[in-house]
Formats: sequence, structure tokens, C-alpha cells
Amino acid sequence: MLSNIQAKLLIVDDLPENLLALEALIKREDRTVYKALSADEALSLLLQHEFAMAILDVQMPGMNGFELAELMRGTEKTKNIPIIFVSAAGRELNYAFKGYESGAVAFLHKPLDIHAVKSKVNVFVDLYRQSKAMKQQVEALEQARREQEALLQQLQSTQLELEQAVRMRDDFMSIVAHEVRTPLNGLILETQLRKMHLARDNAAAFTLDKMQAMVDRDERQIKSLIRLIEDMLDLSRIRTGKLSIRPSRFDLVQLVSNLLQNFAPQMEAAETSVSFEASEPVEGCWDEFRIEQVVSNLLTNALRYGGRSPIQVRVYREADEARVEVQDHGIGISAENQKRIFQQFERVSAKTVVAGLGLGLFISEQIVAAHGGSIVVESEINEGALFRVCLPIQENGISDATSE
Repeated sequence: MLSNIQAKLLIVDDLPENLLALEALIKREDRTVYKALSADEALSLLLQHEFAMAILDVQMPGMNGFELAELMRGTEKTKNIPIIFVSAAGRELNYAFKGYESGAVAFLHKPLDIHAVKSKVNVFVDLYRQSKAMKQQVEALEQARREQEALLQQLQSTQLELEQAVRMRDDFMSIVAHEVRTPLNGLILETQLRKMHLARDNAAAFTLDKMQAMVDRDERQIKSLIRLIEDMLDLSRIRTGKLSIRPSRFDLVQLVSNLLQNFAPQMEAAETSVSFEASEPVEGCWDEFRIEQVVSNLLTNALRYGGRSPIQVRVYREADEARVEVQDHGIGISAENQKRIFQQFERVSAKTVVAGLGLGLFISEQIVAAHGGSIVVESEINEGALFRVCLPIQENGISDATSE
């Protein structure tokens, strides 16, 4: 393992023959020896490479070995490189003492002891390799720790998503059970009441007016069930990217006007008035059925949360967009809830219990987005809400498009 780490050695001497001799002495396959004939040349190599150790000749023209060592010790990159000094000067000059003062780990006198040179080089090369190996292990451990932390965060995030999905499923099933049971209970009670009248031979309970009222009540309950089923089917289509959009050219003003006429009985039952503003036709290519679905949902919400306050509906053109605005003056929507109401199964929090799966605005936003448009809300608590649908005006629609 350690032998795989290539060690770089630096030898500095002003005599080429000394460099060649020293290189032959310490060179091996797992080592690379760099030679410098001067201190300046050595400094250039030190900036380019990471060396396991350096062998410096003391006596060189220009900058000597001691001065080079001091420069190395003053530089962050080279201050920890082990230095061995070699010198041909006599021992009486105390070069060895000065060498150790300069930070040397060894001082050798010429002629060199082959065994001593090899031994010292082997020791410091081994220390370098062990240090590198330990550093690599620490880096590997740190990388593994970071990967484990990232994996843990991912697992925690997945766990939260799963927990949220389970809660949403449970809430959804609870809401579906309630929403299905409500119209069914109404139909069952109506059926039981009619059976009782028949058992008592009470023909007065089946006059033309009362029969018409019965049919109207049954129709409302059945439509409620159909709307519930359609919402669940649309949710499935959206999740699978199969929400079909079939554009055709029509007047948005006429569509909203007809829709308001259809909503008239509901408006009357809710004791709510509605005003409609549209100065001119607004034509474009959209899916008429889907846009009607969006506006119907906004009107239904205005009735639910409007608190019997007047509702204003406006259709107009702004630049290259067709816009539909539905505004009520009811309970309003908090800033926090405005961020959530377009999510699945979200309903405005209020003291008043309201019906619905909490899918209407989610489906509406997906439908509008499939047309390349947007839907926004402006609201404050107890000051009502304004929903604005913005649709790009397309002269030519693409037939039978499917949202992704």
C-alpha cells in the first residue's frame, strides 16, 4: 500500500558530478529524484512539486544551503520538508551545528557514507509515505462521513415525505368518506321518507310541485357525487400526466355569462348576489370544458367562503392575456394559507365547516398551467379574496394536447 505512493526527492549541489552520484545512490522505482544546480533552481522546483525530503549542499555560489533552508522554513508549502545537509568542509567549522539551527534533520560530511545516506533517506521517505497514507485515510473517512450525512438527510427527508403522504392519504380517505356519505345520506333519507308516504297512501306528498322539488334535491345530490368522482379522476390524470387539453376557439365572456346563469339557483339559495363586468368579447383558443371547470370552482369557493357577501366577476383582456377575476368579501385567506391552497387536499381554515376534497384549486391551477397561464390570489383575513386567472390568447390551438 505504502509503496504505491510515489516519493519525490530534491537534491541540490552546484557540481553536476555530485548530483549524478547522489541520484544513483538514492534513486529507486518508487522514487523520483529532481536535481538542481543552484538555490534559485531549487526554489523553482519547490514551488512546482511536493517533496518528501531535500538534500542540500552547504557551499554553493550565490545563495548557500543554509540560506535556502531558511527560505524553505519561511514558506508554508515547504516549511515541513525534512532537510539533510551535506558538506565537504571540515568538522572544525561547526557547519553541523549551524545546519541543525537552520532546521536540518541530519548533517552528512563528504565523502558520504553510502549506508548512512541510504538509511536516512529510507527513514524519511517511509515517514512521508505514512503521513500521506494517513492523510488519504482521513480524507476518505471525511468523504465517507459527508456521504453518510447526505444519505441520512436524504433518508430523513424521505421519511418526512412518507409520513406526510400517509397523513395525506388518511386525510383524503376521511374527506372522501365524509363527502360521499353526505349526498348518499340525503338520498337514503329522501327514499325512506317517500316509502313512508307510500306506505301511508299519502298522495298529497306526491303533487307535481313536491315531485319537482324531490327531483331537484336528487339531482343536486347526484351532481355532488359526480363532481366528487370527476375530481378524483382529474387528480389521477394529473399525477400520470394525462390531463387532456382540447383547445377550440370560443368567447370567454359568453362562457362565463352562461355559467353565471347556471349558478343562479345556487346564488339564490345562498342569498348571495353577483355582478358581472365585461365590456367586449374576449376570444381565444382554450379547452372550453376545462376553463368552465376552473371558473365553476372559483364561483363555488366564493359561495362557500363569501359569507353571503356580494360576488364580483370580471372578464377582460390585458395585453396578450385573457383574464377572469372572481372576488368575494368573505373570511379571506391568510398569507400562510395563500401558499398552501393550491396544494392537494388543502382547504381554507375557518370556523365554518365546508364541503369538498380540497382538490378544486389544485386541479384548477394544473388546468391553467396546461394552457400556459397562471392563477393568483390576493386576499387578507376578513376582507375577502380575489382570484385572477390569466390565459395567453392563442389564435390557433393545438388539438388534443396532453399536459405533462
